[in-house]
Amino acid sequence: MSASREDGRTFEESLLELERMVRELEDGRLGLEDALARYEQGVGLIKSCYQQLRQAEQRIVMLAGIDEEQQPILQPFKHEATAVAKKRP
Repeated sequence: MSASREDGRTFEESLLELERMVRELEDGRLGLEDALARYEQGVGLIKSCYQQLRQAEQRIVMLAGIDEEQQPILQPFKHEATAVAKKRP
């Protein structure tokens, strides 16, 4: 999942940048204006990452078998739970 977004960053690069921003904010050495600017940038990166994840999810296909020519038959991924929750005694 390394598709680039509009600013040229990949999903992975965006995550690394978010981690760096969090460290800077947690460090407490930034002034208020710089901290707010980093926070706003981080929110933008988070939104972009979520968008990329949604796009990737939409591209997921499930193998449904093979046709007569031995080619895979693909169908869109269905958004439903596949695991059954266990009941507690």
